[in-house]
Amino acid sequence: MKRIALSDYVPATRAGRTFALISLINAVGTGLFLAGSTVFFIRSAGLSAPQIGTGLAVSGVAGFLATVPVGALSDRIGARRTLIALQVWRAGGFLALTLVHGPVGFTVVASCLAAAEGATMPITQAVASDTTEESDRTRTMAIIRTVRNVGFSVGALLAAPLLASGSTAALRALVCGTAAAFLASAAMLGRLRLVRTGAVARKVGPLTAIRGFRDGRYLALAALNGVLNLHTTILAVGLPLWAVQATGVSAGFVPVLVLVNTVLSIALQVPVSKGAERPGGAVRALRLGGLALAVCCAGLAAADGRPPWAAGALLAAACVALTFGEMWQAVGGWDLSYEFAPEDRRGVYLSVFSLGNTGQRIVGPALVTGVVIAAGPAGWAALGLVFCLATALAGPVTRALERQREAAAGAAPAAAYAPH
Repeated sequence: MKRIALSDYVPATRAGRTFALISLINAVGTGLFLAGSTVFFIRSAGLSAPQIGTGLAVSGVAGFLATVPVGALSDRIGARRTLIALQVWRAGGFLALTLVHGPVGFTVVASCLAAAEGATMPITQAVASDTTEESDRTRTMAIIRTVRNVGFSVGALLAAPLLASGSTAALRALVCGTAAAFLASAAMLGRLRLVRTGAVARKVGPLTAIRGFRDGRYLALAALNGVLNLHTTILAVGLPLWAVQATGVSAGFVPVLVLVNTVLSIALQVPVSKGAERPGGAVRALRLGGLALAVCCAGLAAADGRPPWAAGALLAAACVALTFGEMWQAVGGWDLSYEFAPEDRRGVYLSVFSLGNTGQRIVGPALVTGVVIAAGPAGWAALGLVFCLATALAGPVTRALERQREAAAGAAPAAAYAPH
């Protein structure tokens, strides 16, 4: 791996540096809320655990359905304008949460928030790409992911004293702080000067743009990326449950594993992204990500029934493999999703690509808990085979997309010289 300097963690352009700061503010606000969300829902909104689960499930579907229409809208009005609107919408949603009491109001507000949040990541990717030159795009996205991880951690630390107070006013202040972070980022986005501007978008309505999407190869790539995105559920749900239920390690060991993941992600995401800048590097990163996740599954399966010291060592090794799988998948997914998205329909394409991750968030928890963990070590072995299959398919799908792009490029000049 090439030697990394401190300057490698700083975007090359002023717009890129500003956008990294915007991403940090966003992440602090998100981390602030995530650290105290469950306590807020129970104590301030008066919800039970089943009501929270139902409301979040419904909101997840709302986010899934809204993502592509918002992406199509961004092709009409511009990615930056759309992102500003989404940030303002999210701020309003969080302020509305402070007024919610009961499951119906919670479900409505959570669904409105999810509709905005589902589209935020692909639109963020589009705007981030316009803050830098093409050659620096992958590194800039890696820096932004690193900054976001730092922001999540800072937000969680800031939430600690508010949660310690235990008062309803403090919990509402926490949510208002999240809203303020999104409003601040919207204001900064309004002053952001982009390095590049996208091609003129096709002036069609969002529904027409969605109905016109016929790119099965790109959908296949999105599905493969969604499978690899299961690392999110493994870290948040699978690893903690398996550590507590199937091994002899103490529950206090789980936060250590999460800390290992966070520290490695912050320190190594930018170095890992270097490999994707070479020809074929993005698909190679996606393959490495799948293989690393398969190794993670093997480590988790092997930890079953081991003595605490051996189980702890295997869990730690699995966590390291999971982290590298996460970093490689992120780099490969960013680069390939952007590379094969037509410039005049980038909002729709990136939003479609993000559906793989959104679908994983809906299906993943039930899959990991109800199938993988329920089946024991055999379940983890089967999941590892699924990751290997996704790894094997990444190359053929990418080559098919490359052939499709070459055919389209060849057809364009022919159409230009065709008799009218």
